[in-house]
Amino acid sequence: MVNDERLVTFLHSLDSGNGPYLDALQAEASGEGVPIIRQEMQSFLQLFLELKKPARILEVGTAVGFSALLMASFTPPDTEITTIENYEKRLVKARKNIASSPWSSRVELLEEDAAAALKRLLQERGEEIYDFIFMDAAKAQYICFLPDVLRLLSPGGVLISDNVLQDGVILESHYAVERRDRTIYKRMREYLYVLKHTEGLVTSIVPIGDGAAVSVKRERA
Repeated sequence: MVNDERLVTFLHSLDSGNGPYLDALQAEASGEGVPIIRQEMQSFLQLFLELKKPARILEVGTAVGFSALLMASFTPPDTEITTIENYEKRLVKARKNIASSPWSSRVELLEEDAAAALKRLLQERGEEIYDFIFMDAAKAQYICFLPDVLRLLSPGGVLISDNVLQDGVILESHYAVERRDRTIYKRMREYLYVLKHTEGLVTSIVPIGDGAAVSVKRERA
C-alpha cells in the first residue's frame, strides 16, 4: 500500500500552481498559519466546477477569501460567487484579498453570521438559487446550516462539504475521543448520517485531504 505522505507529496509535485495572485495568497496564508483548503481539495474543486459549470456559487466560510477566489478563477466570467464570513480577524484580510484580486466584481462577501445570512438569502433571493455550494465553516455548525443550505441548492446542484473526517477523529469510538472534541465529533457524525439518509440527496464521502462529502440534489421527476 502506498504511504499516504508519499502519495500526497507526489501529487503535489504534479501541481502547476494557480497563478501568481493565488499562489502568493496561499503562501501568505501558510506563513501566517491561516487554514485554507488543502492542495488536493483545490484540484478536486476544479474538477467539479469544470463538470458542473455553475452559474451561481455559495460558499459558507470565507476565511481570508482564498477558496472563493480560487473558484472564481476556475469558472467562466459570468459565474457569480457569494461567500459568508463573520470572524472579524479573517474579514480584514478577506476584504483586502477580494478587492485587490482580478475577480473582485464576481465575488460578493456577506459579513454576517452564517445562520442569519442563509435565512436572509432565502427570504430575499428565494429557494433553489445556487447550483454549487461549498461548505467550509465551523465544523460543529454544519448540521445547523444544512436545512437552509439544502433549500438554497437547486435540483441537480452539488454540495461539497470539506474537512468532514476531522483528521480521523470521527472514526474513533466515542470513548476514545477527548472531551473537548466530543461536540464536533457528535455533530459531524450526525451531519454525515443526515447527508447519507436524506431523501432526494445522493452523497459520497471521499477520503481526500481531510475528507470531503459530495452531495447531489436529485432532479425532480
